[in-house]
Amino acid sequence: MDLMSNIEYGWLDKDDVKHSFIDESFSDDYILQSPREVIKNKIGVCWDQVELERYFFRGNDWNIKTYFIVHYDGDKCPTHTFLTYEKNDKYYWFEHSWERFRGIHEYNTEKGLLLDIKDKFIRYELNNMYQNENLVLYEYKKPKYHISVQKFYNHCEKGKNIDFNFL
Repeated sequence: MDLMSNIEYGWLDKDDVKHSFIDESFSDDYILQSPREVIKNKIGVCWDQVELERYFFRGNDWNIKTYFIVHYDGDKCPTHTFLTYEKNDKYYWFEHSWERFRGIHEYNTEKGLLLDIKDKFIRYELNNMYQNENLVLYEYKKPKYHISVQKFYNHCEKGKNIDFNFL
């Protein structure tokens, strides 16, 4: 967490202009940064920051997973990505980009971890305005860097679909 203390939430567009919030240009102008670029630029949305976290966590023997939660609602499709790991029979949610929940959160079960994040996403990102069938969680592998929003969605959607009803 200390290694990421100087990373702010936001994104760089194709012209390397920094944006501190998601706006209508995000869909057209965003590209996924590499971990080194996030460190250099000191900015990234959750998608970028999870790749930096993946980079920092590499090489240990913990069971690391990355997830993409999305609510398909037509135009906006709010999302969040996050990294989890298993260590000593406990499950951890490592969160930096979602400032309200920044930190390392411990759980007894993976199911409890995923359901807690689902509940927080519904409450704080969707303001409890959602349709259950439109809320989807994917476990995804490392994507290619410098891809667009659409290619990032496509990559995550090729991952493992986690059915909340069967957790």
